[in-house]
Amino acid sequence: MEDRLDSIFALQKGLENMMNLNRYPSDVEGRIAALCTAIIHEAVELQRTTNWKWWKKPTKFNEEEAREELIDIWHFVVQASLELKLTPDAILDEYKRKNEINRDRQRNGY
Repeated sequence: MEDRLDSIFALQKGLENMMNLNRYPSDVEGRIAALCTAIIHEAVELQRTTNWKWWKKPTKFNEEEAREELIDIWHFVVQASLELKLTPDAILDEYKRKNEINRDRQRNGY
């Protein structure tokens, strides 16, 4: 059975191949900058699904809408990973490395 992250990467690559990329930046740095902007905007859309505005009357949290916004973020994160030539295995290695740094920081009062 194919790894789930490999499946996600393959789906994203297939989507990328369907897109009209005429307006997509031609250089890696430009593409990463554009993807960062997209991630930020999708994160704001995710935040809007919550009752973070303490001065407003709260509404019922729509978990389905929040999940959709989170998946939009995943699309752009996976695309950025593809742009940076990060494979699922490389992501796991980098995640473990950074996770250990974060654990050390917590142990040492960061």
